[in-house]
Amino acid sequence: MADKSYLEWPFFDGRHVDLEAALDEWAAQNVRGVHSPDVDADCRRLVRMLGEGGWLRHAIAGESQAVDTRAICLIRETLARHNGLADFAFGMQGLGSGAISLFGTEAQREHYLPRVARGEAIAAFALSEPAAGSDVAAMACAARQDGDSYVLDGEKTWISNGGIADFYVVFARTGEAPGARGISAFVVDAGTPGFEIAERIEVIAPHPLARLRFDACRVPASRRIGAAGQGFKVAMATLDVFRTSVAAAALGFARRAFDEALAHATSRQMFGQLLSDFQLTQAKLAEMATRIDAGALLTYRAAWQRDRGARVTKEAAMAKMTATESAQQVIDAAVQMFGGLGVTSGHPVEQLYREIRALRIYEGATEVQQLIIARELLGQAKQARENEGETR
Repeated sequence: MADKSYLEWPFFDGRHVDLEAALDEWAAQNVRGVHSPDVDADCRRLVRMLGEGGWLRHAIAGESQAVDTRAICLIRETLARHNGLADFAFGMQGLGSGAISLFGTEAQREHYLPRVARGEAIAAFALSEPAAGSDVAAMACAARQDGDSYVLDGEKTWISNGGIADFYVVFARTGEAPGARGISAFVVDAGTPGFEIAERIEVIAPHPLARLRFDACRVPASRRIGAAGQGFKVAMATLDVFRTSVAAAALGFARRAFDEALAHATSRQMFGQLLSDFQLTQAKLAEMATRIDAGALLTYRAAWQRDRGARVTKEAAMAKMTATESAQQVIDAAVQMFGGLGVTSGHPVEQLYREIRALRIYEGATEVQQLIIARELLGQAKQARENEGETR
């Protein structure tokens, strides 16, 4: 039985506790066994199930519903504990449509978001490029305005849901200013002439992933999200929500690994005693539990602050860095505790070992989070000095 005591923390309202309980029961009955060699089919099936179950509506904002970051995080943590691909399916629906939720026009929201919420349309977020991953300012994909349309040329890569998405939120250079200030965001429907899936990419924890190519791809100007040149702002605001949810997914993986390790340690006989009787095992379990709580505190602090309207760039980066790095260590310790069984293909901790590795990279690698945190701290220090000088 997973430890649910964190739900008593003051970050949560009663509705969050009820949401987690209902989803935990639903996930145990519906998604834990969804695994087959056809990852695309599994992902489509999970999106449809999550939509039919009513869970995807929490990933988007409607006219009467603001984005609830704590709900998104609890859902991702719970799904990750049950099935990594289910977490992926939910998370990418939120990330792929997040820019529309936050900055879309009324027409864009009405056209895309209800279908995303019902699981009838799969969304994707296309920011990274072959030479512009963490360095967004190096983006080469370009969009030039031509009458009442934009014409896109270039490539995107490492795009989750690439190949199965019904639409893509694509960021391209429109040239209003140098660097990150001259980027705009567009919705590009799958099947648009000039848009193709250039390559499917396989990774150690299988999920739909692709490289995209745009060759004179014409998109109506009405599909631009937000103002021209504001694409970087759109991307960063979207990531501030879903970067925190990546931390929550890492928590789900870590909690599942810890539960597996604890059950194993308290039942495995070694040298006439239980594995859990050894002080080395006890020390490791204590370290694992502490790392999980540390990541959870940072994660739900960031989610709570964002839901209160605060800017959480630093806090989200701290949460993402700490939770993903800690989860890697927790899962590695669980694998070690299982010995040879832990590296057996298909074992829960072996699957978790493959699942967690990408989370330390996508939506900003750990090293990028460190830079973000330092930049924010230095900016705060500079502002404090300037304010102090003004009061003298």
